[in-house]
Amino acid sequence: MARSPAANGADRSREAIIRVRELEVGFGERLILKKLDLDVYRGEILGFVGPSGQGKSVLTRAILGLNPKRGGSIEVFGEDLDGMSGESRKSVERRWGVLFQQGALFSALTVRQNVQVPMREYLKLSERLLDELAMLKIEMVGLKPDAADKLPSELSGGMIKRASLARALALDPEILFLDEPTSGLDPIGAGEFDELIATLQRTLGLTVFMVTHDLDSLYTVCDRIAALGDGRIIAEGPIDEMLASEDPWVRSYFHGKRARAVAGGIEG
Repeated sequence: MARSPAANGADRSREAIIRVRELEVGFGERLILKKLDLDVYRGEILGFVGPSGQGKSVLTRAILGLNPKRGGSIEVFGEDLDGMSGESRKSVERRWGVLFQQGALFSALTVRQNVQVPMREYLKLSERLLDELAMLKIEMVGLKPDAADKLPSELSGGMIKRASLARALALDPEILFLDEPTSGLDPIGAGEFDELIATLQRTLGLTVFMVTHDLDSLYTVCDRIAALGDGRIIAEGPIDEMLASEDPWVRSYFHGKRARAVAGGIEG
């Protein structure tokens, strides 16, 4: 699979669309993120990895404002989120879309109605136009038109992922946050979803922040990878640099039996 132009450092402006500096997030006595620094560059797909339970999703939720931070700063589009008024913050939030790990679809709403939720919150459109835009997003993620009137309980796991992605794309965001997007999918479904993300990124010019443990995704669609360990970034760079890292966890992750099988399959 061809990677986006952002994979080539010479072709990227290196504009940090997200800048995290000395971020601290904790719960009770436990500090999860410890003065963490991270940049996410415009137009790249960044894969974010780390041991289970060590704070990968916590960082995403902190950027989104869902987890309060104890220290540090988060800038998005060059703006410090802490210094924003309610309306300014809302205008920034409109420029990102989120796919949560389990989809987080509203169970009582159809796929079409789920996709329309952010549209109804931010846009003043007629019902006809809302329906047309929702169907466009549903088609964009590869769902058949008849999926629009199904409830989440009537969808397969892969369809739930795609419906959630359609909702994340409802407002034509510039940044897409993905939390374990291929979790629970079989290898074929996961590969198809990776292909979809890569296609959408190239077509729409998205910046993608992807929390994942899926080695196939890291090898095939990510321009750059950042690894979390002990509350900080312990390694970052394209896959070649991660493979050369001397950090013990990074080495075990990218050179274990599963990693060798994935690398062999891709090379073959």
